Amino acid sequence: MQTLITTLDDGVATLTIDRPEVRNALSDVVLAEIGQVLDDWEHDDAVRAVVVTGSGEKAFVAGADITQLTGYDLAHGLAARMQRLYDRIEDYAKPTIAAINGVALGGGLELAMSCDIRIAAATARMGLPETTLGVLPGAGGTQRLSRLVGTGRAVEMILTSRLLTAEEAERYGLVTTVVPADDLLGTAATTAATILAKGPLAVRLAKLVIRRGADADQRTGLVLEQLAQTLLYTTEDKAEGAAAFLARRPPEFRGR
Repeated sequence: MQTLITTLDDGVATLTIDRPEVRNALSDVVLAEIGQVLDDWEHDDAVRAVVVTGSGEKAFVAGADITQLTGYDLAHGLAARMQRLYDRIEDYAKPTIAAINGVALGGGLELAMSCDIRIAAATARMGLPETTLGVLPGAGGTQRLSRLVGTGRAVEMILTSRLLTAEEAERYGLVTTVVPADDLLGTAATTAATILAKGPLAVRLAKLVIRRGADADQRTGLVLEQLAQTLLYTTEDKAEGAAAFLARRPPEFRGR
């Protein structure tokens, strides 16, 4: 990989975007390599959760590479390469956590929003400044931001290009936790480990029902919930979880 650093520890894979000289900006190469890593990890049983972060202390991802943006045209817009990649991350079968170590701007914040959980360093700043460049957030930002913080705040943030502090982002519901910078990756790893101790099928279906239910009316969402629960009732994981609880021992889930 030219632009990424990957590690694996106790089932938690960490993907670090490593372009600190340009604040980890997203080039076509970065996007291609992220897609390749996701392909590799998707079918790797050793990888059970994914943490995404940026190299250095200043930036998570500062957005798209503006040197490439100058050449974008109608074909690039219709291809929606970044949007498609982020849709894939949102739908990824394994839990994903964004560890926002610094500024997360434009496509960087959109990347974080496509993850299941967002944890920010206290020094992080984030926003969608695309209107300053005469474009709009085109990798899911107009949709995911409004679902996370509400339409009113999303409109204000996008139209003004205002950046949020980590504390503001937590208050808005854009990030779930704010921690000291030195504790960021440790907190992300602990969060991942907590998730991995749960039933893997339950985690996967919970993600699916929450995501798809959010795009449906409540009654349809409840049907999705009922069907997912019915399926889980038939699994070995359910039997093991109940047996372990009654025996007061840790469960040994197998994802079956």
